[in-house]
Amino acid sequence: MEFDLKTMNSVIGQLADERGIPREKMLEAVEGALATAYKREFGKREQVVKAHFNAETGDVDFYQIKTVTEPAMVRMEEHEEAKGEDGELLPLFNEEKHIMLEDAARIKRGAIVNDEIVFPLEKRTDFGRIAAQTAKQVIMQKIREAERASVVQEFGGKEGDIVNGIVQRAERGNLYIDLGRATGIMPYHEQIPGERYRPGERIRAYLFSVEEGMRGVYLRLSRANPKFLEKLFEMEVPELASGVVKIKAIAREAGGRTKLAVESTDPRIDPVGTLVGQRGVRVNAVMSELGGERIDIMEWSENSKQFIEDALSPAQAMSVTLNEDEHRAAVEVAADQQSLAIGRGGQNVRLAAKLTGWAIDIRSVGGEEKAEPEEVVFEKEGKAEGELEADEAAAQPPEAALETPAEEVAEEAREEAAAESPEQPGLAEQDEQKDN
Repeated sequence: MEFDLKTMNSVIGQLADERGIPREKMLEAVEGALATAYKREFGKREQVVKAHFNAETGDVDFYQIKTVTEPAMVRMEEHEEAKGEDGELLPLFNEEKHIMLEDAARIKRGAIVNDEIVFPLEKRTDFGRIAAQTAKQVIMQKIREAERASVVQEFGGKEGDIVNGIVQRAERGNLYIDLGRATGIMPYHEQIPGERYRPGERIRAYLFSVEEGMRGVYLRLSRANPKFLEKLFEMEVPELASGVVKIKAIAREAGGRTKLAVESTDPRIDPVGTLVGQRGVRVNAVMSELGGERIDIMEWSENSKQFIEDALSPAQAMSVTLNEDEHRAAVEVAADQQSLAIGRGGQNVRLAAKLTGWAIDIRSVGGEEKAEPEEVVFEKEGKAEGELEADEAAAQPPEAALETPAEEVAEEAREEAAAESPEQPGLAEQDEQKDN
């Protein structure tokens, strides 16, 4: 069986274009396959055979390679127990792959230990069926290895960036996305809750991991990662991409709400206004990509009290008391601000705790009453550790009021009404005042 070496050049070019594999890698794969086929069909087991393939002419030359060695580096007999300086058994001398330094010097002037001496072999192209099949398997294996290395090189440089792809299919909760030369995987927990993806739909995602496994290259994608939102802002805000404005902290619950803390290295630039954009055009573009996810943007502050107050926006805090030892913050808000500070399902205070890194206790103070305040506790990791605690004793009427007789209560009510509504002057008196 003969290889059609003259047409192999066009095949190499086609594969290089389709799979993005460098032409040199393809030639190495072909030469390795030809050397393997030659050794299997015409060579010996211990031989080291290499091939040189001329893609333009289709000619191929075969060579046997022998390594220059010396007696102190090898064992001359199989049962000899000669050991090297490291105590390990020396390799057995094999004339098919070793040549002594004295003999190598006669063939190559200036030969030294570990040099390679090349011996030409007879040209052959009439390989047997088994050898040809072996060559084919070697070529396919080398192509897969080269393709894998090419994908790792291409997407390894994109790790940490946003990539564009087309939805292929959804399987067991995982979403498979065609990225051109590779397929990305978006696990279920990296998807935005509530989003639906249709096959053939274009999608953008954050490439957070490039892993090379036994079965290929795994590209891990995410739309729920906070870095995805950060990269979207970098695409919309030039000041953020250039480093003039920086995102100092971010807390996100994908599909629901996100809080961002930003600062500016230039005092003339408003960091919050920069991200919001004129009439909110910049932040709206990001929210649109995320399916309407709410985004709160605030200015970063080194003052922990001020930062916690800002993080609880849109609620207004009356006071913030810090416990440095336990790293907790007690925040008092007006009674009508309590639900706003906590948020639906505790989302607002939970994100504020994640953003600031402080465990936050929300206490409501109603009017001038200084009874025991209502309290809600959220840990800094954003998980509710306490529940809303209402002071039941404050809600009950005082014992003194229960013991007061009904007649005394009615009399006190009449006196209060008389004090609040003094007698009005008569009509005659009003006419006299007008005449005067």
